[in-house]
This record gives sequence, structure tokens and C-alpha cells, in this order.
Amino acid sequence: MSASGNIAIAGEFIVQDLPVWRRAVLKVGSSLLAADGMGLSSRHALPLAQFVAASIAAGREVVIVSSGAVVAGRARVPKQPVAGAAMAAKQALAALGQAQMIALWQRFFDRPVAQVLLTHDDLRNRRRYLNARATLIELLRLGALPVINENDTVSVDELKLGDNDNLAAIVAALVDADVLLIATDIDGLYTGDPRLDPAAQPINELLGISAESLAMAGGPGSSIGTGGMRTKLEAATRAAGAGIDTILFNGTDADSIRLLGEGRFRGTRLRAGRSRLAARKHWLQQVPVVVGVIVVDEGAATALVEKGASLLPGGVVTADGEFSRGDMVEIIARDAGGDRCIARGLSQYSASDIRRIARRHSRDIDAVLGYNYGGNVVHRDDMVMA
Repeated sequence: MSASGNIAIAGEFIVQDLPVWRRAVLKVGSSLLAADGMGLSSRHALPLAQFVAASIAAGREVVIVSSGAVVAGRARVPKQPVAGAAMAAKQALAALGQAQMIALWQRFFDRPVAQVLLTHDDLRNRRRYLNARATLIELLRLGALPVINENDTVSVDELKLGDNDNLAAIVAALVDADVLLIATDIDGLYTGDPRLDPAAQPINELLGISAESLAMAGGPGSSIGTGGMRTKLEAATRAAGAGIDTILFNGTDADSIRLLGEGRFRGTRLRAGRSRLAARKHWLQQVPVVVGVIVVDEGAATALVEKGASLLPGGVVTADGEFSRGDMVEIIARDAGGDRCIARGLSQYSASDIRRIARRHSRDIDAVLGYNYGGNVVHRDDMVMA
């Protein structure tokens, strides 16, 4: 094997160990689900589903990000042109095919499959970000299998760009996944397009995405999917920013999928370069703080600083200022000597809600507010110490 900078190149893809993982996001593209461009096929989906089922049986958690709605919808109206359809027509096809795509995945599992439709806007807004995260974590806790797709019926830009790769990376960060698995229709990343360049060499490992590596990726990979290797590298960059490694593997190759079940893979590993915890803490430190604070008592302050606890309503004295659910706020301890900032975090509740549930037990939140977003005012995972 030779190395060029942060790129590990070899004459063939070697078998490597998967990173240790408890929760993974698996992205499956249209090219793996399409039946000769018309409708959906279980040919490649079934082995992937068997890997998912075996992983769940072993105590792991998997979230699937799946394309295929437009392909499925096209089969419902055969007269629709295969390529070049107007955006509204593609959105209509997505609406027609979404149920078929979910039904395909449900066919493989005894457990319930939950359809989750997201757009990038849902995840850029911190309030909706927290809502989406809470829903997905609860679905996993209930033993359901979340199957996520872009909300193609209304997401013009996302549908046009075919950006489920980047959506998968965002979801991986959203649910604190340990690894992002992207199933492709080739073995991994090469130094060039292997279909056009016979001298293209396999890349087994990549640390950091550069202009050079993006140039290797080329353009879209098939007439079915709207993304290509370039969007997969962009997704890997997003995942790396959250401290998550990305694995590119051939989802059409039964042996490659078998290796996944053994904790190994053949393909390309795109390393994050830093830990998931370090990446999340860095992100939390960069989120702007709004005007407003949560005031806690000394007991809560001690629990946060010395025990790494989440902030519960019972330890909250009050909330100063006005802020919304999902805003980044400072958490302060207040005494005769003044205010002492001890942490900052994403608030699960608005300032007005916090004032109503302050000093209450978590189990009383629903009775006081008429709803609840969980028992924590600020979860430890959404907090960084000052």
C-alpha cells in the first residue's frame, strides 16, 4: 500500500475493521432500490435489511436514510417521462411513491418501521432540531426502526440536488451516531472514475476531505440517483465535523454486506480526525448565546459541575429574560456575591415555561404545562461547562 498525504491507496480494497459502534445511520440510495429504473426492488434492499435486523438483535440501533420515493412514484404513472421532468412533476412522483418506499422496508422487519420526513430547514432551526432529535431518540427507545427521507414533496432545493447523502450526515450528528454507513453501487472511492479510467486506484482510507479528493469523486453516479460520490464526500465532511467516521461500501455486493455483519468492511473509511464528544462540545461552544439565563440553586450547580448531571426543573430557581425552546442560554448560580456562570446549553423549554416548572419535579411538567419535552430543562449532551 502507498500513501499520498492523508490518502491510503492500494491496488485493491482491503478488509478493515469497522469502528466500534452502538448506533449507526445507514444511507441507501435510489440506485440500490430501483428495479431497472421502474419501481422498487428488494434485490439489494433485502441483504441490507438482514444486516440491520442482525445488528438490532445484537443490541445495536440503526437509523435508515432511504431514497427511492421518486423511483417508486414513477412506476405508478408509467407515462411520466423518466428524465427531465419539471420539478412539480418530480414532487408529485415523490408523494405517490413515499408509501411504497416505506412499505418496502416494513416488509423486511417484524418491528414497526417509522416514516420520518425531514428537510434541511428542519435541522437548521434549533427548536425543530431538538424536536426532531427527541422524536428519533424516542422511536429508538420504543424499538421502532426510523426510516428517514427528505420531504421531497415540498423541498425543491433538496430534491433537485439529490442530497440524501448530506441529510444522512446531519441525521448522524442529530442522533449521536457512532458511524455513518453509506451504501453505494461501487466498491468505494477511487483516485478517478473506475468506469472511465482503467488506471483508477482504490482509496482505502481518507483523513480529511481536500479539493484533490473532491476532484476524484467526479459527478453523479447513475441515471437513477441524483447524487454521486462527490455528495458522499461532502456528507463525510459533515459527519467528520461531528466526530463521526463514514464508511463507503458496495451495497450491491453480498460479500461486502456479510462483512459488515462481522464487524468488518471492504471499501473506503473517511476518518473524522477527532472524537464525537470533542466535536459536539466544540459545536456547543460556537452556538451564539441569546439574552437570557437560567438561574439554578447551589445543589444543581454542584450536580452539573461535579457529577456531570443534566439540569432538572427541581434545581431551577427561575429564568431571566425571554428565550425560546432550542436557544443557547447561560446557566448561572446566583448568591450574595453575584452571578456565576457555570455552563451554557440548549434549553428544552422557553423562559416562560421554565418559570412555571421551576422547583417542580420532572413528573409534574405535563400537569403544569399541558405538554412536555422530556424531564430535563437542559440535557447534559446539549451542555458545555463554562
